[in-house]
Amino acid sequence: MKPTVRFILLAIALFLIDCPANLRAANEPVVPVKDTVTMVDLGAKSCIPCKMMAPILEELKAEYEGRAAVIFIDVWKDRSQGPRFGIHTIPTQIFYDKHGKEAYRHVGFMDKKQIKKLLDLLLEKN
Repeated sequence: MKPTVRFILLAIALFLIDCPANLRAANEPVVPVKDTVTMVDLGAKSCIPCKMMAPILEELKAEYEGRAAVIFIDVWKDRSQGPRFGIHTIPTQIFYDKHGKEAYRHVGFMDKKQIKKLLDLLLEKN
């Protein structure tokens, strides 16, 4: 086989191997959001405590719009997110300060009052 053909086949193989990773990276949410207090809830749309938290998260997204980011990631749909955030149980909530440093982590259902308390505390510090 000619070296040019071998090179082209190798380049195509490398592209195909790396392509899914590139597509996944483009779809991954940016967490933490730059220069913003961020709360990420890692769960699944079909887990019971996660379902209970869904309306709370939607309310908080609206209430904190422009001040803090509230993000939900379904780790059953995108299995790469669990290891990315080092979680073993869902739901898990991770709170980041404005500088992108993890400030608090909670495992299990978290009510609106608790989430608001942490978000407000992080917003006051920044």
